Amino acid sequence: MITTTNELSAVNIMLGTIGESPINSLASISGVIDAVTARQVLNEVAVAVQTEGWAFNTEDNWTFLPDSTGTITVPSNLLQVDAIDPSRKVALRGTRLYDLKAHSYTFTEGVTLNCVLMFEFDDLPQAARYYIAIRAARLFQTRVVGSETLKAFTSEDETRARIALKKYDADTGGYNMLTGSYSVARTVRRF
Repeated sequence: MITTTNELSAVNIMLGTIGESPINSLASISGVIDAVTARQVLNEVAVAVQTEGWAFNTEDNWTFLPDSTGTITVPSNLLQVDAIDPSRKVALRGTRLYDLKAHSYTFTEGVTLNCVLMFEFDDLPQAARYYIAIRAARLFQTRVVGSETLKAFTSEDETRARIALKKYDADTGGYNMLTGSYSVARTVRRF
């Protein structure tokens, strides 16, 4: 039976790159050191890839309002924020917004942001899951075994997987000449 990449299959891909046997469940990996390490590397790479900001994890024009104390608390899965209003300078600090101009966590009005969000591995689109799994496998193999031969093999796979992810992003992102990337789109939206 063919299935999409899930967290278990990603860990098994990673274990396979170092010649280890696959595991049957993530619930019982605590006794398998390589599986625990693989899962940690998978999570590390999942965060790094999502931090880049793709069409599937970017939300524009999201307004956040201050609470009764003037604090704006945001969801814990926000990786990046960018104020729509170019005169607003805010930073994400933990799960709160910080006003860089006023040097304060206190806001008197709502702030509209473009946000990059982080999702659980199994909630990502297949192209992202596969790319993350392959990139994590290369990194895991490099850290655990360090074989140059295996590194070259997984680097080629990683390149193909990244191309597939970029194609998916282009197909679903609705980009055009002026909004061809997140940074260009962010700049154009300010005018």
